[in-house]
Amino acid sequence: MKDIYGRSLLSLLQSAELDRIKERLSSLSSGRTSRFTEEVTGKANDGGFFRAHITCVAATDVSGEVHSVVVLLCGPARAAGQDTALTDGGAPLLSALDARVLEGVAYGESTLQLASRLYLSRQGIEYRIGQMLRKFDTPNRPALVSRAHALGIFAAGQWPPRVRPGRIKP
Repeated sequence: MKDIYGRSLLSLLQSAELDRIKERLSSLSSGRTSRFTEEVTGKANDGGFFRAHITCVAATDVSGEVHSVVVLLCGPARAAGQDTALTDGGAPLLSALDARVLEGVAYGESTLQLASRLYLSRQGIEYRIGQMLRKFDTPNRPALVSRAHALGIFAAGQWPPRVRPGRIKP
């Protein structure tokens, strides 16, 4: 995590998480809450991603006024004993079209259904799925969907499945 030393906290986080973290930090600095902990995905200098736990605690003076916020960013090696590091090879960014194809595969759509909905040929869909199978190093569609879930590609708690905006190439 040496590559994040000296960088602003908010510059480390994926854009999808910024609003939530800003709100929680505002709550801390105003004294409405005293601490929070959650898992975040950050951007490393090398273009890769990392998963970490962030803990923020409001530091008060003797009168009880908040004078600062202490932030602890606990990296993958120490985050609940999990291997949560993400790299470009481990959790690739997807094109907008690949994201729609992956969502359809996760939803259970057939190649023909996907081709019809996305205005592509059957071969075009098969090509895209084949590329993703290689990119995610998986042998078949169920394994592809499982790997995408494990890497945090999909937004949690949504049906039909949706790729998180931060996982789609700009």
